[in-house]
Amino acid sequence: MPDASYEFTRDGWPIATCLHGIPSTDKDGVAFHDADPAVWEDAFAQVQDVGFTLAELADSHVRPADLEPARRDEFLSIAAAHGVRIPSVHLQRQSVIWPGHEEKNLAYAHRTIDAAAEWGMEVFSTGLHQPFSAAQKKALWFWTAEGPKDPEDPDVWAAAVSRLRELGKHAAEVGLKMSLEMYEDTYLGTADSAVRLVQDIGLDNVGLNPDIGNLIRLHRPIEDWREMYAKTLPYANYWHVKNYMRDENADGTSWTAFPTNLELGLINYRQVVRDAVELGFRGIFLMEQYGGDSLGVCASNARYLRTLLPASAGA
Repeated sequence: MPDASYEFTRDGWPIATCLHGIPSTDKDGVAFHDADPAVWEDAFAQVQDVGFTLAELADSHVRPADLEPARRDEFLSIAAAHGVRIPSVHLQRQSVIWPGHEEKNLAYAHRTIDAAAEWGMEVFSTGLHQPFSAAQKKALWFWTAEGPKDPEDPDVWAAAVSRLRELGKHAAEVGLKMSLEMYEDTYLGTADSAVRLVQDIGLDNVGLNPDIGNLIRLHRPIEDWREMYAKTLPYANYWHVKNYMRDENADGTSWTAFPTNLELGLINYRQVVRDAVELGFRGIFLMEQYGGDSLGVCASNARYLRTLLPASAGA
C-alpha cells in the first residue's frame, strides 16, 4: 500500500526519527505525555535542528488515545511550528496475548487506531512484545537479559491472529496501514513465524516491520540476516532500521552485540535497501538508535540512507 502523497526518490522518500533521544520522563518524574508545552517545544526544536521533518510517536512518550483534544492540538501545533509531522504511532509492549491483559490491551489498541486517524497519521505500528522482565530492567542493554516468551500453543496463536486481524480491519476502515514489528521470542521473532502470522491474518493493509536489528543484537545464535530479509521484505510496509556490531565464537560459546551507525554494523543496508526497493517497498523508514546521542545518530543514519535510495522515480 504505497502512499501516493510521497515521491519515492532519494530526496522525497519519507524518513522519520524515533524519539528515543528525548527523555520519556524528566528529572522530576513528569512524563513527556503530561509535560509542559515548553518541554514539547524543546523536543521538536531538537528534531528540527538535526534535519528531520517526520517523527514517529511511540506511546512510551505520548499516548495519542489518552491525550485530551486540546492537548493533542497543542502538541501537533508545536510540532508543525518546527516543521515536523507525525505520520505514525508505535504502540509498545502492549501485546494482545499478554496473559491477563488481553482485553485491556486490545481495547487500548483500538482506541489508539482511532486516535491515529484523528491525528492524521498513516501507520499504526505494533507488535507482540510484552513489558520488560525484572532482569531486563536491570541490564545495561535490555536485550542481553531474558524476557517474556510467546508460548508454543496453537490456541494462543489463533488468538493472536484473530485479535490482530480485528485491529487490521479497524485500521483499514480508517485508512491506516498496520505494521507488525519483528521482536525476539514472540510470534514475530523469526522470519518464518512472522511471515506465517501476516499470511494467516490475510489483510492487504497488514504487513511487517522487518526490524531485523532487534534480532541480530541477541547474545545467542541467530538466523542469518540475509535469509531473514529475503523472507520478510516482500511483506514489509513500514521499517525500523538500526544496526549493531556483532561478534561470536565459532564454537558457539559466546556472543556480543552493541549499537552502531547504520553503515558500520553487521547488516549491509546498501544491499538490503536495494533489495527492498526492487521488491516494491514503498513505506516510511524509521531511524532508531539506542545509547549515546540517539537523535544525532538517527540524523547521520538518515543522511547515509538517502544515498542508498533511487535518485529518480523508476530508477
